[in-house]
Amino acid sequence: MLRSLSCAMLLALAPVALSAQEHSEHAPATPAAGPVDFITPHITDGSHLEIPWPNSHLAKEIELPKIAPVHIGSMEVDLSPTKHVVFMLLAAVVVAVVLISAASASRTQHETEGRTKGFAGAMEAMALYLRNEVVLPNVGHHGEAFVPFALTLFFFILTCNLFGMIPYGATATGNIAVTATLALITAVVVEVAGIRANGIGYLSTIFYWNKDLPIVMRVMMFFIMSPVEMVGKISKPFALTIRLFANMTAGHILLLALIGLIFAFQSWAFAGVPVLMATVISLLELFVSFLQAFIFTLLACVFIGQIREAHH
Repeated sequence: MLRSLSCAMLLALAPVALSAQEHSEHAPATPAAGPVDFITPHITDGSHLEIPWPNSHLAKEIELPKIAPVHIGSMEVDLSPTKHVVFMLLAAVVVAVVLISAASASRTQHETEGRTKGFAGAMEAMALYLRNEVVLPNVGHHGEAFVPFALTLFFFILTCNLFGMIPYGATATGNIAVTATLALITAVVVEVAGIRANGIGYLSTIFYWNKDLPIVMRVMMFFIMSPVEMVGKISKPFALTIRLFANMTAGHILLLALIGLIFAFQSWAFAGVPVLMATVISLLELFVSFLQAFIFTLLACVFIGQIREAHH
């Protein structure tokens, strides 16, 4: 509700301020400005942050520092921080502080009281559920080594998702470059896990060679199925990338579009319906934030388990 009302207030006051500025700069006969795109700036990356400020827009933009671009051959790479980078770093710090402090409190409570309670107990319960119900059943034998990776994925993605739910926040996981990087990291972990588990047998996950078939059919299936196996390796990180990116972006677009109905109908009497609908969408988006972090982690564990058991 707080997020929906904040969006409504910001969008409601923006046209008023814009209209006042136009009247002060132009003659009364000047025609009104056309439609303003207020959705794209909220879902894309930028070189500034917004903070609460007592002005007509209830916000103030803070420009982030610029860093001289790095030249790699003929390519120029801009390493200047953006708002998504800032919120990713903030998410990493929050995850580290919360989990380390919860682990420390859990250890202390186990030693003194024999059980964990409060916030530390909730975090422990969530971590144990992911370990026992998501990671170990899907990764397979000796899967303990992958528990830290899976927990890091889940809590980092969840924190990034939730940051986009607060006013003046930004959803880093709504940036396809971020989701693609997470998917590539997962793909590297999957392939390395396959190499360590299967050794030379890892090649069977790339080149199809069925020893149960006659030699002629074996060769034919090799040329038919090997490209399919390679496409499968590419499609897995692609699916992880698009699923997370699309779900986190769609929620913000729908929310802003619903609030925009107030100005499309040009009637404050109609404002209650979009705000109510936006509140419902916000609750749904809160659920989706947890769901998408869970699905990304689950699929990562499934892919690891599939490639580790490829020799079967």
